[in-house]
Amino acid sequence: MKVKIILFSLSLFLFTGISFAQKKKAPKSFISEKVTIKKYHNKGELERMQKGELITLYSERIQVLIRTLPYVAFATKPGITMTTLGIPNNNDNKKALENQFDSTDEYLEKAGEFHSVYLPYSDTGNLIAGILYYEEIMKSLHQYNDFR
Repeated sequence: MKVKIILFSLSLFLFTGISFAQKKKAPKSFISEKVTIKKYHNKGELERMQKGELITLYSERIQVLIRTLPYVAFATKPGITMTTLGIPNNNDNKKALENQFDSTDEYLEKAGEFHSVYLPYSDTGNLIAGILYYEEIMKSLHQYNDFR
């Protein structure tokens, strides 16, 4: 009976160890899958929205652009990694990319704080124009490969 208990405990310990073993992280994509615009709008749709909704859309568009535009030379869509581009996937390069992502996150946090305070004072027409402009920039990224 003791042998069964010992074997059961040992096997449980091994399964637990395997479950929590460190897994090698997959290379990070320059552009995250989360960084997308789900819906593009026209002027009429935006004019029917409340100012709070416009502020949210405006801020989302800025975040998408800031997380996309610095990497246009590498990719315009999610899924492109250092390995895909032939960049060595060594610790220095991973750390540099991670630092870039951290800096971007910090900037967006500060910009978000600024927007939450100041955007309510903006003119609704200017918000609409800004949203439409940012969406046109994002649409043009789909045509980026035509320029190569």
